[in-house]
Order: sequence, then structure tokens, then C-alpha cells
Amino acid sequence: MTRRMLVAALALAGIFLSAYLALYKLGYIGVLTCSVGSCETVQTSRWANFLGMPVAVWGVGFYVSAFAVAMAGVHGRLAESSRPSVALVALSGWGVLFSGWLTYLELFVIDAICMWCVVSAILVVVIFVISLLDLRDWRGAEAVDDGVGAAETA
Repeated sequence: MTRRMLVAALALAGIFLSAYLALYKLGYIGVLTCSVGSCETVQTSRWANFLGMPVAVWGVGFYVSAFAVAMAGVHGRLAESSRPSVALVALSGWGVLFSGWLTYLELFVIDAICMWCVVSAILVVVIFVISLLDLRDWRGAEAVDDGVGAAETA
């Protein structure tokens, strides 16, 4: 399995997780199952919205975007390009920063932890690390290709 496929699989898990939280926040699910922490405290806090939309909805958008980029990166001409890797690093890097901010809020402002939010933050970090490794491999392959091309023209 390629790294991009692994990112797609992790993003798919994130879609389901954030959709579950979004459905709760939007009132479609009455009870939030949370065996560790206080998910309802976090989800009903004033910090559970960002720019007028539930954070979980932003999460769905993030994971759908990561899934789409990762899947595009395994098919057609993008499968032979580092551009999807660059996009995944940028997207997931932003996700890590945003998840870090949300984790800070949980720990030091809300004084409650949502286990689903922690799982989401872990998913984002893993997606970021895998994307960095994929980009590193692409950059290394491009450097080798450039060296071979230069030797052939000399």
C-alpha cells in the first residue's frame, strides 16, 4: 500500500469521526457516546464553533479534502508527481496547528477532554508524518533523477 493510500484510509476514518461529532453538534444525534473524558462539555462549549460553523464540520471538510488529494495522488498523471505530497503536507500541517490550538483550549480553557477530539488530533498528526515521509521520498527521487539527467547530458 502506498503512503498516499494510507493517508486516504486515515482520512476516511477521520471523515466518519468528524461526521459523528458534526451530527451531534447539529442536533441529529441526541447523545454523544464518550467513555473517556467529557465530550459533551467540549462539544457544547463556546469554543466548539469556529467562524460561525461547528469545528466538527470544519473537520469533515479537512478530512474530505485530505482524502480527495490522497486519492487523486494515486491515479493518473498525479501518481507520478510530488504535487499531491506537497498539498498533503501543507493541508495536514495546518491541521496539526489547528488541532494543537483545540487541544490547548480543551486542556487549559475548557478544562475537559473529548476522546474523539484526541483521536482526531492523533489522526491529523499521523497523516502529517506520513505525508512528510512521502514528500521526502519524492524529493529524494527527483534529486536522483536530476543527477542522472545531468550525467547523461555531460
